[in-house]
Amino acid sequence: MKDAATTATPAAPASPEAYADAVATAVRAAAAYYADGSTPLGDDEYDALVRAIEAYEREHPDQVLPESPTGKVAGGAAVGDVPHSTPMLSLDNVFSAEELESWAAGLERRLGRPVAAWCVEPKLDGLAVAARYRAGRLTQVLTRGDGLAGEDITHAADAVLGLPARLAEPLDVELRGEVLLTHEQFEQANAVRTTHGATPFAHPRSGAAGTLRAKDRPYRVELTFFGYDAHGLPGLDHAELLARLAELGANTAASTEAAPRRCATLAEAEQRIEKIAALRAALPFGIDGVVVKADAVADQEQAGSGSRAPRWAVARKLQAQHKVTRLLGVEWNVGRTGIIAPRAVLDPVVIDGVTVAYATLHNPADIERRGLMIGDQVFVYRAGDVIPRVEAPLVDERTGSEQPIAFPEVCPRCGDAIDRAEQRWRCVRGRGCQAVASVIYAAGRDQLDIEGLGGTRAVQLVESGLVADLADLFTLTKDQLRTLERMGETSADNLLGAIETARTRPLNRVFCALGIRGTGRTMSRRIAAHFGSMVAIRAAHAEALAGVDGIGPEKAAVIVTELAELAALLDRLAEQGVGTEVTEPVAAAAVVAAAAATGGASAVGPVGEGTAAGPLAGQSVVVTGSMTGALAELSRNEMNELIERAGGKASSSVSKRTSLLVAGEKAGSKRVKAEELGVPVTTPEEFAVLVADFLG
Repeated sequence: MKDAATTATPAAPASPEAYADAVATAVRAAAAYYADGSTPLGDDEYDALVRAIEAYEREHPDQVLPESPTGKVAGGAAVGDVPHSTPMLSLDNVFSAEELESWAAGLERRLGRPVAAWCVEPKLDGLAVAARYRAGRLTQVLTRGDGLAGEDITHAADAVLGLPARLAEPLDVELRGEVLLTHEQFEQANAVRTTHGATPFAHPRSGAAGTLRAKDRPYRVELTFFGYDAHGLPGLDHAELLARLAELGANTAASTEAAPRRCATLAEAEQRIEKIAALRAALPFGIDGVVVKADAVADQEQAGSGSRAPRWAVARKLQAQHKVTRLLGVEWNVGRTGIIAPRAVLDPVVIDGVTVAYATLHNPADIERRGLMIGDQVFVYRAGDVIPRVEAPLVDERTGSEQPIAFPEVCPRCGDAIDRAEQRWRCVRGRGCQAVASVIYAAGRDQLDIEGLGGTRAVQLVESGLVADLADLFTLTKDQLRTLERMGETSADNLLGAIETARTRPLNRVFCALGIRGTGRTMSRRIAAHFGSMVAIRAAHAEALAGVDGIGPEKAAVIVTELAELAALLDRLAEQGVGTEVTEPVAAAAVVAAAAATGGASAVGPVGEGTAAGPLAGQSVVVTGSMTGALAELSRNEMNELIERAGGKASSSVSKRTSLLVAGEKAGSKRVKAEELGVPVTTPEEFAVLVADFLG
């Protein structure tokens, strides 16, 4: 695995003055980072800066400044006043597979023999702490500080999950590990902070740093501890030590999908690094690298440690997933349902290999909660394929030239009024504001699949007044179509034929074509299968909708409201024979099947999809990669429909509950995760044979 942004060694400063400036910049960044987690530099920028400083110092050893961050724990920035029992060291970094191999070769030269085994674990993006226990009772918690002494943060210990107040055994021991905010805890923390009038945390690490140091807050913020070391448990190899920590009641990364692994060879360790990196986006917390350690305690003791870092462990750094850039402006876009969505315009920045120029801001309340201003330096976060989002501004970096963000007074598209009753603002015209977008969406392949009705044609139909909503499509005549530019007789016949075919689409596709908030292709299939007809769906109250798998009370209420708003449209569609299909609801079918199987006894309890007879009955199936063979022409939505026709439940993510993964060509992280969890993996060709009776 190579990270293009970090494998090359940065150029050294060109002059003593440039070197001094680089040192000053690094010192300021480290001071901010280790004080409250904020920093004007992203992780990649800081790493590159320190490597450039190191390069200059190798060339000019007589010019090294005493304040240089090189060779110091925490860059020399963090301090504390409580001495550590033994130094809490940092880790050296490598930035590529080649650098890791070079480091490992150096360790083996030092040992005079091969390393017995490696242990590979995620490098958690939090704050290192030492937790002291006496007779199994937690007595003190310290930050790492400068490695020799740390800050006493015992007052925050009761809010740290995974750090027990009492161990399972009455031992005198010191646990060492990382305290962080999981993604869920980070969101909860910012919600609590803004409720109390505080500024949101910029990102999870700054939140963890600020929370651990804060005293006398009127609110509680929970964090999580992950143990990775201990003093007072001698003679254990690293993998054994981690297991021992778990036995004592401490949380470790073994409870996660990126669990530490013992690897017999460096090649096996590198494969594990690849797997953890692939899982990164799906992890519930942030990581900024993968740690490789000599597993055997004998190897560790023989290798020893330097003044800053152990010689038997190293961090294989990954590209940062959050960067600092400038907020240049805010655009207000209107979606197909009339939702007015703000979008941040950013000074382009590369995050995780992708150039990001825009990021979501969710809604006006979110902008106010984060305290954003035009011109702010902001943290931008991107995890895997997740849409980039702006976390918070670097308030301390403001110059006074920043400007407030102007909120729209009227709909930015049509100029009509804005409904501000909910957090997500909406044009009062709703879907009528974006009729073109609504028509294009409804005609899409996974909805009504109306061939020939693309963007240009939809614009023509709406702007000519022939179509104002979905129902109007089914009233079009050939004479009306012929009035459109570049619409000949053959084209008109083809489009009318495609519309006629769309009239007979199954219920789930018609429902999906409505574009109701909170639903999509998967949810539309579930709703259609659960109720069996549009009449039943429209008659359902919120409690009944909440009984569909994946729909909670909040989403159910939104769907009921939207269906009421669409009543006139649904009546007109029914008059045209669209969406009138009636099938036996899944729940009813399941009751009949259960009764037959038990000689007439009634079935009890809720029944969801995937209960019908079929080769996939009761199974959760995930599809990834490009399909081949008999499945090559199926879209992902059609694959999901096939799974559900065969009695299964189509899912988009792999978990312990997944029954089967269908892995096509170029299957990526989902296959890795399935293999990690022991989920069966099959090819498209094998799967086609399994569901052959349902293909068609």
